[in-house]
Amino acid sequence: MTAPSHRTVPLAVVSPVRDEAAHIRRTLDAMVAQRCRPQEWLIVDDGSSDDTPAIVEDYARRHDFIRLIDKPDRGARVLGGGVIEAFDYGRERLADDNYRYIAKLDGDMSFDPRYIEIMLDAFAADDRLAAVSGKVFRPEGDRLVLEYMTDEHVAGQFKLYRREAFEDIGGFERTILWDGIDIHRCRMHGWRTRSFHHPEARLYHHRQMGSSDRSVYHGRIRLGRGLYFMGYSPWYILASGLFRMHEKPYVIGGLLMILSYGYAMLRREPRYPDPAFRRDLRAWQHRRLRELLASRLRGLVARFRRHPDDKR
Repeated sequence: MTAPSHRTVPLAVVSPVRDEAAHIRRTLDAMVAQRCRPQEWLIVDDGSSDDTPAIVEDYARRHDFIRLIDKPDRGARVLGGGVIEAFDYGRERLADDNYRYIAKLDGDMSFDPRYIEIMLDAFAADDRLAAVSGKVFRPEGDRLVLEYMTDEHVAGQFKLYRREAFEDIGGFERTILWDGIDIHRCRMHGWRTRSFHHPEARLYHHRQMGSSDRSVYHGRIRLGRGLYFMGYSPWYILASGLFRMHEKPYVIGGLLMILSYGYAMLRREPRYPDPAFRRDLRAWQHRRLRELLASRLRGLVARFRRHPDDKR
């Protein structure tokens, strides 16, 4: 039963999971420790062949806000669209429809005890905030590695939405890069999205991003082709790929992104079937690139004015 020290909040959490026995206890322990617990946490087992269902059932017996349901096995992991199919399957089966916030949470995450409380405080401070998250860190030995994302992006591993905004954009789309498409749809509908640093609101990702299927190298190739599908500008993908060369796998990861985007462009692979979305996305990206370039030029001018004889 829920302990008196925990406050229940109008939040529904849906977790699509598949073969997460190695990590899911961390996620379960993190949620049980929350000072603000969701009114319902529905975990959708999407065809696990390991001990994931047994682990979840053990926690569900001890905590009445946790529930496990089985989804008919489609036979294989389907990247992108599969996780949202499982999320929608769970959302349609929530026991209590009286929630103000909804979240999709992965089964390989952990987070601090005040995480949900701090996210809800962010919603309370901004009534046009659609979705929010903390920053994501990946434990590597004795250190934490930041998984880079812009402040306008929201971690796909724990995507927490205001229900009004989630329904306004039509929910998540069953496609690759659903967690980028939703963010730009929020912009188009006049909502804001945000991720921010807070010492008590970190997300810990216990698997390297893009490595859940085959390898991180295949993940970078999928990402490049996915960004072409989404409608990214060639200039923006070039800048993004160059920036990501400082992340593991160093240099090759960013290069694979750029090359796979170019491969998809040369092959004229299918694109996200909303031309207005793609035009708006590119216009936003070009504005961001101009702002970045202007900022760098201002910095160079200021440096020159301070040190006019510096030839370096």
